[in-house]
Amino acid sequence: MRMKRVAAVAMAAALSFGMAACGGDSDGEAGGSGAKGIIGKAQNQKKLVIGVKADQPGLGLQTGSTYEGFDVEIAKIIAKGLGVEAGSIEWKTTVSNNREPFIQQGTVDLVVATYTINDERKQKISFAGPYFIAGQDLLVKADSTIAGPEGLDGKTVCSVTGSTPAKRIQTEHPKAKLQQFDSYSKCLPLLQNGQVDAVTTDDIILAGYAAQEQYAGKFKVVGKPFSSEPYGIGLKKDDKDGCEKVNEILKAAASDGSYKAAWDSTLGKSGKAAPELDTTKLTNCGSV
Repeated sequence: MRMKRVAAVAMAAALSFGMAACGGDSDGEAGGSGAKGIIGKAQNQKKLVIGVKADQPGLGLQTGSTYEGFDVEIAKIIAKGLGVEAGSIEWKTTVSNNREPFIQQGTVDLVVATYTINDERKQKISFAGPYFIAGQDLLVKADSTIAGPEGLDGKTVCSVTGSTPAKRIQTEHPKAKLQQFDSYSKCLPLLQNGQVDAVTTDDIILAGYAAQEQYAGKFKVVGKPFSSEPYGIGLKKDDKDGCEKVNEILKAAASDGSYKAAWDSTLGKSGKAAPELDTTKLTNCGSV
């Protein structure tokens, strides 16, 4: 009888050890470390799914199965800081209107996609960053007389559904006629053939479009920004540790030269000097 009791105890201990060794949970907990969220997934699986734009030259542009641009390089820096090599990143094309759902549903682990930090979005997800400050502007034909947002009354303006720029036109310039699509690239042919009078989004995005070979000399960025757009890195609302880790990685990138290298290899090719990454403005990950 005593031998049976000893055997039972030994089996229970073995089962307990086996369960512990399996480790992990649906939130990416790494066995033994207790880490969850993006930190846990990176440690446990050595891979991440990152949402980026696919149609923004210089920022997030897909050619075949390859993605390139400043946002893509920033995403690689973040992944490397979490212990994930570039080859183990799964890129997911993300448009403005599905960024929050993709994060909330776990379709992606992070979003690095010209993603403006604002209070409305912070109710649903968390932001690290900002890693860049853009400003909303207008792209018009080279011979257009539109000189700023005050000239939009009665004009047709093209933007993206769910984007901050589209909402600003609706609220601050209601006399403009807003036409919306799921990507900015769909606005460009309409601007070229005169179906819309202007395209609006962040200045750096517009500059990338205007510099494309097929549009060279046809468009101009007005150059009168009328907003401040802090680009952040989106992740799940409750992943405070992950958010703080991403901010730590950005601080390191600002000092070790990798942030400047990311700019120089992408948007820097336009001749625009790399901006300073102001790490004093990084988000408080615990705040709403």
